[in-house]
Amino acid sequence: MIGSRPAQCASPALPTPALGPERAVIIHVIGLGLFNVKMVQVLTAVKDRSRFTSAFALVIGFTAIWATCLHAIEAGIWAAAYLLLKAVPDGHTAMLYSVSAITTYGHSQIFLADNCRLLGALEALNGIILLGMTTALMYGLIQRVWPIEGRALPHVPWSSRDNLAV
Repeated sequence: MIGSRPAQCASPALPTPALGPERAVIIHVIGLGLFNVKMVQVLTAVKDRSRFTSAFALVIGFTAIWATCLHAIEAGIWAAAYLLLKAVPDGHTAMLYSVSAITTYGHSQIFLADNCRLLGALEALNGIILLGMTTALMYGLIQRVWPIEGRALPHVPWSSRDNLAV
């Protein structure tokens, strides 16, 4: 509940959840990697320069939506862990705390149980890393496909885009 603190974190003897917080990074890397490969394939297939800008804008928009969905899934995994550990009283509070922590926003009225607070800090650290990976992916995608002086990639003219290995 907002403004209140749970009594204490559940016993560490609880069984580990099948999909724990440590797997959030794996989900993120696989999700971004597969999406990146597909988006590069889509953009390198565009041969008409007049259509490239529209396709590029759509790809970047879909990439941002996909990354947001991945971050929401990861926040949900952390929220489930908080519920299993009884670090928060309910699912709504768990998800609100998790989204606040993973984005490093923080919410001053929601607290984890005293002996579970390190998990919140670890989630914030995990969130910074995942947001950095997402930023790097989007920057890399832009660098790989955006035309620079009529070239799709450095030293690769538009006419040679068919031969790119993805």
